[in-house]
Amino acid sequence: MGFFSKYLRRYSKLFSLAIAILIFEAFCDLMLPTIIASIIDTGIANKDMDYVIRMGSIMLAITAAEAAAAASRNVISSNVALKFGADLRLDLYRKIQHLSFENLDRFENASLVNRLTNDITQVQNLTIGLTRIFVKAPLLFIGSIIMALRLNIYLSTVLFVVVPVVMILIYVNLHIGFPLYLKVQKALDGLNAVMREYLSGVRVVKAFNNYAFEISRFERANSEQAGITTTSMRRMAFFIPSVFLTVNLGVLAVLWFGGVQVSSGAMQVGQIVAFVNYMTLILFSLIMISFIFSTFVRAKASADRIIEVFDQEDAMKYARNSAPADVKGLIEFDNVSFSYSGYCGEPVLKNISFSCMPGETIAIIGSTGSGKSSLINLIPRFYDTCSGSVRVDGMDVKDIEIRELREKIALVPQKTVLFTGTILENIKWGKRDADMEEVIAAAAAAQAHSFVSAFPEGYETRLGQGGVNLSGGQKQRLAIARALIKSPEILILDDCTSSVDVSTEAEIRKALKKYFGKLTCIIVAQRITSVIDADRIAVLDKGELSCIGTHSELMDSCSVYKDIFHSQIGKEEI
Repeated sequence: MGFFSKYLRRYSKLFSLAIAILIFEAFCDLMLPTIIASIIDTGIANKDMDYVIRMGSIMLAITAAEAAAAASRNVISSNVALKFGADLRLDLYRKIQHLSFENLDRFENASLVNRLTNDITQVQNLTIGLTRIFVKAPLLFIGSIIMALRLNIYLSTVLFVVVPVVMILIYVNLHIGFPLYLKVQKALDGLNAVMREYLSGVRVVKAFNNYAFEISRFERANSEQAGITTTSMRRMAFFIPSVFLTVNLGVLAVLWFGGVQVSSGAMQVGQIVAFVNYMTLILFSLIMISFIFSTFVRAKASADRIIEVFDQEDAMKYARNSAPADVKGLIEFDNVSFSYSGYCGEPVLKNISFSCMPGETIAIIGSTGSGKSSLINLIPRFYDTCSGSVRVDGMDVKDIEIRELREKIALVPQKTVLFTGTILENIKWGKRDADMEEVIAAAAAAQAHSFVSAFPEGYETRLGQGGVNLSGGQKQRLAIARALIKSPEILILDDCTSSVDVSTEAEIRKALKKYFGKLTCIIVAQRITSVIDADRIAVLDKGELSCIGTHSELMDSCSVYKDIFHSQIGKEEI
């Protein structure tokens, strides 16, 4: 709770008011059995109806006051808990937004979604309980014991047997429940992961008719989650009945020994009734305390998962410096090595050195797994190098303020990502304040204006999730338009024209030269035709820079490039 106290302090006044009302409610509950005993032993025993009516009116007044207080407290507690949950969810989302890819790679997407939703709901439920019943139950428990002791010391000896037994049951429940609930949450993560994978790859599943396989995967995950949950509930199922049995045996003992004392004249009937009422309050409070611990166990497990994300220290250290204004678009790789597993992992890139001058177009080509995408991800500093440096505009990217660095760069990723909304909104995602002329110019340069204009609603055409109502080539052209409208100094195209036909790709390359005269462009591609017109071509082979030069130079001196060329084009040079 130390971590979450900073959130509760924001609503400390309302929280304190709710706790004060709870204390008042507990006081009212504790007063009622004593008043009942007084009515029986004084009013009814002496046949004093005025006393009965007077004390009954006081009971009604106390009950009405408690009901009004409870209604007010419910409104306050709901307000506090819901705002607390909203603040926590927003802060967790911001934390995830600001984590580097290296940190995010430690969590599965399904797990992060589960932490943002279910885990925060569990912590929020604990907060609601704190301002509704969790404070009241211990007060009723302690208050009932005190009032019972005041009534009759002899009968109170029953409490010295009942209470320790229930405390032991609560401890066992807590000890068993916490590890089990952690397993339940992990199983739920696995279930969510299977479902997300199916939804993201539903077309592949249908294309390969792998329904049975996917159903079996989901069935295994679902059965695992159900099995762990069932085991958890089965082990904890004995707890509430055990508490009921223990307390009811205590009530039975009170009636037995109390009856003996009433027969001997040592005790009045009203005291027995009041004592049974206090035993009932003790039963209620103990059940609530067990529920408190059960809720706490779940909230504790969820809180640990939430705090695990908050405790992530960004692997990257961010500077506050600005890049020099007199150099624009210069990119330099100086003896760069990189590994996704950190310094101890197998290097993906090894000792790469080359530069890309302002306004130059450099293509990067190589076989699958040669490190092309890994190399360009170092430019906007999605990852940091293990050794060597990447410089933009003459400065190490580690020394440039991250927001300013990425303002200079527009990236079209290998996997096209479009958002639910209109085509206009997706293009303007690169520049929120762009006017319609800029949108059309960027779309035209990306060879997207023609097919967008053909839609009945034009740029106001709504896209489904991930642009499901567009072809692969159309989605790629919109992604390029979104990058172009940003007016970057550096444009990175990561194999983003693989679904575009060769003639359209050629038109895009021509338009890029007209759209930005001094634009520095890095093109990552698999097709030789996509890179053949670049100013220079860098060839990667197994994470190393094999050679760099123009097409004609590489055909003369680079065997790796010639092998790629001949495998795609044939023996005749174009």
